[in-house]
Amino acid sequence: MPSVHVIIPCYNEEKTLHACVERVLNASLPRGWDLDVTIVDDCSGDETRRIAKLVHESDERVDLVTHAQNRGKGAAVRSGFDLVLEKACDDDLCVVQDADLEYDPNDLAPMIELLQEENVDAVYGDRFERGQRPSPLGRLHTMINRMLTVFSNAMTGLSIADMECCYKLISIPTLKRIAPELDEDRFGIEPQITAALSRDGARMLDLPISYAPRRFDDGKKIGARDGMRAVLVIFKERFKGGRS
Repeated sequence: MPSVHVIIPCYNEEKTLHACVERVLNASLPRGWDLDVTIVDDCSGDETRRIAKLVHESDERVDLVTHAQNRGKGAAVRSGFDLVLEKACDDDLCVVQDADLEYDPNDLAPMIELLQEENVDAVYGDRFERGQRPSPLGRLHTMINRMLTVFSNAMTGLSIADMECCYKLISIPTLKRIAPELDEDRFGIEPQITAALSRDGARMLDLPISYAPRRFDDGKKIGARDGMRAVLVIFKERFKGGRS
C-alpha cells in the first residue's frame, strides 16, 4: 500500500504544532493510501520540541528529526527529505506541510488523485485560484508572490501558478533525482525545488487549494530578505544546466 510522506518543518511553533499534526493525521486520503509524518524541529527555543516528542511517542506514524542548531526552513525540509528517502518506496509520494495552520491537509487527497489520474511527477497547490481571502500582510505580499512565480516561470520554462506554495506533492523517484541538488537553508528552497524539477523534466500540474494566511505577530517568519534571496536563487538556478 503506497504512503504519502508529510514533512513538517517547525521552528518555535508551540501554539500550532499539535493542532497541525492532528489535522494531518486525521486528514482524509484516497482509498488505499497510508500516511507517514516526519516532524523536523529546527532547534526551537520554545516548547515545540517537547510537543513534537510527545506526538512522536504517541503515534507510530510520526517520526522526529531534531537539529542541534537553527539552520532554516530549507535545511529542515532537506533533513526531512533525507529521512523520507531512506524509508519510502517508489510508489510513495512526499509533500511539505508548514507547521502553522495556513494549509488544510484535506487538500492533499485531490492532489494525490490528480497526480495518479494524470500520471505526472508533481502537483503544486495554487493558493490564489479560489479567490482566497487576501493576505493579512496586504496586497503587496500577494503581488510579490505572483511576481516571483512569473520570474521563476520565465527562468524555468514552466507555467506554475504559485511557485512559492508550500504544497508541492512530488513522486519519490522524482525526489530521489532532485534531492542531491538542493542546498538552500532558508525559504530559497521553494524556487530551488521548482528549478530542480524543471531540469529533471518533471511533468507538473497545479490544483487550487485552501489558504488561511497568518500575520507576523502570529508567527509568520518569511521577510523581505527572503524575497530578495528567492530572486537570486531563481537567477542562479537558471545557469546550473541540465543533468548529463
